[in-house]
Amino acid sequence: MAKFYLALMLMVTSCFNTAYAASIVVFGDSISAAYGIEVNKGWVAKLQQKLKQQKKDYQVINASVSGETTSGGVTRLPQILKQYQPSILILELGGNDGLRGQPPKLMQQNLQKMIQQAKQQKVKVLFLGMKIPPNYGKAYNQAFEKVFVEVAKIEKVSFVPFFLEGVGGNDDLMQADGIHPNQQAQQQLLDNVWPALTPLLNTP
Repeated sequence: MAKFYLALMLMVTSCFNTAYAASIVVFGDSISAAYGIEVNKGWVAKLQQKLKQQKKDYQVINASVSGETTSGGVTRLPQILKQYQPSILILELGGNDGLRGQPPKLMQQNLQKMIQQAKQQKVKVLFLGMKIPPNYGKAYNQAFEKVFVEVAKIEKVSFVPFFLEGVGGNDDLMQADGIHPNQQAQQQLLDNVWPALTPLLNTP
């Protein structure tokens, strides 16, 4: 079922236009896949709209899959890079690793490998950090959050420390499950990403 929705999203995204100078691949989980809301209302769709308004000649390809972990991502990314040959990769994975209590060390290895895969193809990377609910315990939460900081530092990539800044923990901006942002939160998610993305758009 996840593969079906991914294929559908890729078809919808590619229908915007095929005459773009370059592309941006958003490679994430349910948060970027617009879980629980209309795909064309999600932050990724809003990104395409903003690029058009700013006269930035980029096509946005949403290769996000609900439930994706870093282990799944590290296997799937090479084909995505080969197929779309993007100029920029927005990497938004790790949240599901945390929710499943996966070892932070494994998550770090996977995240670094994905960034390295992109770098090998001369793809610029914007890396989005994540946090998880406090009920996982202080030690695990700290280790989890540290992974994102360490990966960004080691790999020297553009970094948004907390993708859900201003959204996470705000009941008015979250769906009933307390995990997924609602439709009203999508503009804030884009606002969190845009300042870090802009320099990548303006460099060769």
